Amino acid sequence: MSIGSEVTSAKLDYALCESERWYVVYTQPHREPTAQLHLRNQGFRTFLPQYSKTVRHARKYRTSTSPLFLRYLFIALDLYRDRWRSVNGTHGVTALIMQHENPIPVKRGVVETLVASSSGDGEVHFSSELKPGQSVRLTAGPFAEQLGILQHLNDSGRVRVLLEMMGGRIPVETYRGEIAAVH
Repeated sequence: MSIGSEVTSAKLDYALCESERWYVVYTQPHREPTAQLHLRNQGFRTFLPQYSKTVRHARKYRTSTSPLFLRYLFIALDLYRDRWRSVNGTHGVTALIMQHENPIPVKRGVVETLVASSSGDGEVHFSSELKPGQSVRLTAGPFAEQLGILQHLNDSGRVRVLLEMMGGRIPVETYRGEIAAVH
């Protein structure tokens, strides 16, 4: 099985049945992955959208994934079939977002758009069409937050960016997911 087919099959797991909807789970602080694990162990389907972020500490850069929405994740439920009240008692969960006595469904298309924009592991990529000569910002690595000009894109996901530094233009090669268009 190729990587592309793994991503496609992972996205199929997020397809909803006719009577299912996406709902929002409010988690304990920094417990989104824990809540997701315990909900999946109970048989629930969940989606935790994430993004890559670069943190600088003690002159070192570290790139990691973080939840796109702090303290929130999505859960697929059929309120008439699933034992959804058990969600509130799950380790890492504070509560389902409710109105009166029932969970509030997310508007149709919101979670589906996030899923379509994400890789198989849930990392969301907000991509726009990039073209050589366009201004970009590096989002990860030692040059995070630096502005540059996109020089070259290739089919394998590698890009070359020219950074204006030290009175000249310095070429830097990185991955497509580590740059963002500047508008």
